[in-house]
Amino acid sequence: MDKAQDSKSWSIRNIIPENHPRRESLLIREKLIEAMEKSILVPQGLIAHGRGECFDYLIGEKTQDFAEKAIEAAAATLLLSKTPVISINGNMAALVPEGLVRLAEETNAKLEVNLFYRDERREKVIAEVLYKANAKEVLGVGEDASTVIPELFSQRRRVSPKGIYIADVVLLGLEDGDRTEALVKMGKKVIAIDINPLSRTSRTATITIVDNIIRAIPRLVEKVKEFKSKNKGELEQIVLNYNNKNVLAESLKFIANRLTQLSFSL
Repeated sequence: MDKAQDSKSWSIRNIIPENHPRRESLLIREKLIEAMEKSILVPQGLIAHGRGECFDYLIGEKTQDFAEKAIEAAAATLLLSKTPVISINGNMAALVPEGLVRLAEETNAKLEVNLFYRDERREKVIAEVLYKANAKEVLGVGEDASTVIPELFSQRRRVSPKGIYIADVVLLGLEDGDRTEALVKMGKKVIAIDINPLSRTSRTATITIVDNIIRAIPRLVEKVKEFKSKNKGELEQIVLNYNNKNVLAESLKFIANRLTQLSFSL
């Protein structure tokens, strides 16, 4: 970060009072704006974040029980996987790069850049963010994205033959419905971190963590570390007991009940 950017970040941190009720949210917004200026994400990524922030309000800005169930199933699934891949977009790279790298290390997963608004310069910038977070290897950059996902027509169809294309489990973040459907059709298990329980991604994924990614990734790392002491049979039972439709239903019931309670408190 150059001096001008560092000065900007410093001034923003000091402008927002320590006791401001939206301090963390405002700082995250500024982090995303800086990431956009560095070409880590595109303006559309800011819109996606705003939509997610709305749903975060609805779930109380906490990791709720339904998300914990999904995180447990996701941790078990990743540990059982032979070829797990973490698919990374601009928002993920901007918000939780260190967490993604730690999760990859704990699960022996590969990291792969995969973008809807794809260009090689942006791929390289995102890869550099991950390398600065101590990633050993980043797939999906430039000519490495040489294989195509069948029945997918956006730029997301381009994937690494060493990564997403051969993965048995793919973890992805934020709304990504068309690719989620295509990956499931290929026989892959998809773990989605999507705070919108109504999206196609949430409804199509094998496991949906309805939570903010800034909370979900650190919690998933913790759960993976905890579950490493379990044997294969125990992990398989956790996955077998998980039902994604039930978890999504729980999340919607939670939101409905919370809105009802809030309406009585006005």
